[in-house]
Amino acid sequence: MMKPEVMSPAGYWPQLQAAIEAGADAVYFGLKHFSARAKVGFTLEELPEVMRTLHQRRVKGYVTFNTLMFDHELLQAARVALAIAEAGADAFIVQDVGIARLLQQLVPEIEVHGSTQMSITSAEGVELARQFGVSRVVLARELSLKEIAAIRAATTLELEMFVHGALCVSYSGQCFSSEAWGGRSANRGQCAQACRLPYDLLVDGAPRPLGEARYLLSPGDLYALHEMPAIVQLGVSALKIEGRYKDAAYVALTTAAYRKAVDEAWAGLPLSITPYEDLQLTQVYSRGMGPYFLTGTDHQAVVRGRAPRHRGVLVARVVKVLTESILAELDPAAAASPLKPGDGIVFDAAAWRSPEEPEEGGRVYHAYPALHGLVELEFGYDAVDLRRIRPGDLIWRTLDPELERAVRPLTQPASPVRRQPVVVHAVAQVGEPLVLTWQHGELPALRVTVRSPEPLAAAERRGLTEALLHEQLGRLGTTPYYLAALNYVAEGNPFVANSLLNQLRREATDLLAELQGQPAPIRGGDPAAVLAQMTPSRPVAHAAVASPTLHLLVRTAEQLEAALAARPASITLDYLELYGLRPAVEQVQAAGIEARVASPRVLKPDEQRIVHFLRKLDCTILVRSTGLLHALREAAIPRLVGDFSLNAANMLTAQTMLELGLARLTPTYDLNADQIAKLAAELDPDLLEIVAYQHLPIFHTEHCVFCRFLSNGTSYKDCGHPCETHRIALRDQQGRAHPVMADVGCRNTVFNAEAQEASRHLAAWRTAGLRHFRLEFVHERGEEVARVTDAFQATLAGTMTPADLGRHLQQITPQGTTEGSLFVPDGYATIPLM
Repeated sequence: MMKPEVMSPAGYWPQLQAAIEAGADAVYFGLKHFSARAKVGFTLEELPEVMRTLHQRRVKGYVTFNTLMFDHELLQAARVALAIAEAGADAFIVQDVGIARLLQQLVPEIEVHGSTQMSITSAEGVELARQFGVSRVVLARELSLKEIAAIRAATTLELEMFVHGALCVSYSGQCFSSEAWGGRSANRGQCAQACRLPYDLLVDGAPRPLGEARYLLSPGDLYALHEMPAIVQLGVSALKIEGRYKDAAYVALTTAAYRKAVDEAWAGLPLSITPYEDLQLTQVYSRGMGPYFLTGTDHQAVVRGRAPRHRGVLVARVVKVLTESILAELDPAAAASPLKPGDGIVFDAAAWRSPEEPEEGGRVYHAYPALHGLVELEFGYDAVDLRRIRPGDLIWRTLDPELERAVRPLTQPASPVRRQPVVVHAVAQVGEPLVLTWQHGELPALRVTVRSPEPLAAAERRGLTEALLHEQLGRLGTTPYYLAALNYVAEGNPFVANSLLNQLRREATDLLAELQGQPAPIRGGDPAAVLAQMTPSRPVAHAAVASPTLHLLVRTAEQLEAALAARPASITLDYLELYGLRPAVEQVQAAGIEARVASPRVLKPDEQRIVHFLRKLDCTILVRSTGLLHALREAAIPRLVGDFSLNAANMLTAQTMLELGLARLTPTYDLNADQIAKLAAELDPDLLEIVAYQHLPIFHTEHCVFCRFLSNGTSYKDCGHPCETHRIALRDQQGRAHPVMADVGCRNTVFNAEAQEASRHLAAWRTAGLRHFRLEFVHERGEEVARVTDAFQATLAGTMTPADLGRHLQQITPQGTTEGSLFVPDGYATIPLM
C-alpha cells in the first residue's frame, strides 16, 4: 500500500504556487477549453511553464480534459492533447469515454484518469473504465468509506477520492439542469448552479412549509480531515481537494491541513488538528462542513437548506437590537477565534426573511464585553441597517483579517517553504579541478556535476574543510532545495575560495532545476491519422428510409395500461420498486410487445441483488450506468439498450458503447437536434434511439428529498418510505413545478416541469435515417399518455403535420412544452464536422 497523494486545485498561478508551498503532491488544473471549469484555467501557451514550475518543485501536474466533446471538436481536441503531452503533463483527467480511447492511441505514455463525471460507483464501473485505457478512477463523492473499501478490494486499478470542498447535489456527469434551463451544458464546463437556488416543496399538489430550509438542493461542503486515519488505510492513490474556483488562501490552508493529516495518519500518529485549525478551514470557505456520505447516509444532515453560499464560521446569535448596536450571545464552538474589530459578518435571517431579499452584513467596528457573557457589536456609520436585524438571527463571520495574515507565508513566501533534499558528493584534490556532484531523489536519481574552471592549488594556511564546504553549499535560501547530506573526499590541503563555492552552488542548482523541469520525451501519434484509424467509414446512404418505430417508457400501472392500448414497438418499465416488475413484464410480453426494464443510473457495491434480479427478468434492459453495462454484458440477456446517462456525445464514444454489446444507444442530452442528426449520418442511424418526448431529468441525486422533508429518518431504514405514498414537486422562482421521483436505490430524480418535445425536428431526423423514437412519461395520467402517443403515431404515419403535433402537445401537457436541450442556435448547423 502506498501513501496517498494530496491533490490540490489550481485555478491559476496564485493557487498553483500556494498548493506547491503548502505541500501538495499533485495539482490539477484546466486549460481555457475542454475543461469542466470554463471560467478558470491556463492557456496552452502557458502550460510548458506551468509544468516546468511544478516539476522543479517535485509536484505532479494533472490536466483536466474533462468535458464531453462533440464530433466537430475531435480533431482540435487531439491536437491540443498532443500539445499537452509534449508540455510534460503527468496525466489527463477525462470524462468522455471516446476521448479516453483516443488518448490511449495518441499519447500512450501519458496516464489517463477517469473523472468523477464518469459517475463510477462500483468495481464493475472501474473495470469497464480500465478497458477504455483509464489507469486511475476518481470515484463518485456519494460513496461511503465502507463502499470505497469494497471497491478497493475488488480491483487493482488506482482509485482517487474527494476529501474536501463543494458537493454537487446531483451525481457528477448526471446533471442536466443547466442544459434544460439555459442551454448550458454542465458536462462542458458551463454549470449554472441551479441547485443553489431556493425552491418551494409541493406535496401531493399542496405547498409544504419549509421554514428556513428553502435551499433544499444545496448541500454542505465535504470535510474529511478527521477521517484521515481511516482514509489512508483504504489504499486509495490520491485524496482530492475540490476548488478550482477558490482563491489562493483556500488552496493554501486546505492543502497544508491535509498534508499534515495525511503525514500523521500514515505515520500512525494521532491527528493534531486544533480547534483553531478547524475554524480556519471553515472560515476560508464553507457552506457548512461535514463528512456526509463518507460516514454513511444521513439525509437530514447533507442539506441544511438555510443558505446556498459561503457562510464562514457561526460566531454568535442576536439577543437584542439596540439603537446603534446589537447584543449577541457568542457561540461556544467559535471560542478559539472570537469576534473582534475588523471581522466581516453577515446576519442570517433565514427563519423569517425571504430568500430573495439581500442579507444584511458589514465589518465590525467595536466588540465590547457586556453583561451575562454577551458581546456588544458596533458598526461603521450606515454600514449595517439595524432595522433589518431581529433577535434570533445567526451571525456568521465571513471574513477574518487574522486568517489573511496567517496564510500569507504560503501565498506570498519570501523563499520556498517546501524544499527538496539534495546530497552533494565533493572531491577536492590539489592539482585537479574541484568536482561537485549534486544528487536529488531516489533511484533513478537526478544528478548534475559541476567543476571548477582551474585546478586547485595547495592552501598556504587553512585549506577547504568539510564544515566550510557544508556551510557554503548549504546556503540555498532562494532555491527549492536543502542540503541533506555531504560526502567529502579530499587529497592534500586544497584551497577553495568562498566565491568559487558560491558560483558552483548557483550553477549546480540552476542545472538541477533545469533538469527537473524538462518534459519527458513522448512518441505521440499524428492526430488526424489516429482519428482516421479510430473512425469507422461512413455507412452507405440508405436507398429508402425504414418505417419509424415508437417506444414508450412508463413509470406507473395507469401509464402501462394506456401504453398497452397504444401497442408501441416496446414498453420500458421504470418503476420505483424493481421486485414488482415481473408481473408487468409478463403483461407486456403477453400482449406481444417487446418488454424492457430500465436499470438504475447508479450501482453501488452492496446492490448486486439488482444485477441478479435484472438477469432473471428475461427481457431487454435499458442500461443507464457503465457499472451495470459491465455486469450485464456477459449475461444471457436478450438485448441491452444504452440510455442517455452513458453520455455518448460523439462518434468515438457511441462506437465504443455499441462495441460493448449494446443493440442501440440513446445519445447524451448534451447534443442538440442538429448534432443528433449529424451523429446519425456518421454512424448507422438504426443504432440510435432518440427521445422525442420527455420531462428532462435535470438532477439525479443520492440525497433523498422525501426522507429529508417528509420524515425524521436518516435513510431508507427509518424514513417510513414516503416516496411510496406521496408525490412531490419542487416549485422554482418562475412558478414551475418540477416532479421528483425516487428509484430502487432511494435516489431521487428531479424532472423538468415542461415537457421537452421534438416536433420541430422529426422531419430532419427522418431524413437522416433515424427511425427509433422514445416517449417517456413521469407524472402523466393514463389519458395524457394515450393522447401524446396518439399524436406522435399520427405524425409518424403522416396523418398529422409536425406543426400540428407541436400545437397539440402544448395543449395536452399541463405545464407546457419546450425544445429544451434539442434547441439549435442560429448558425449552429454551419459548424463543420472534423
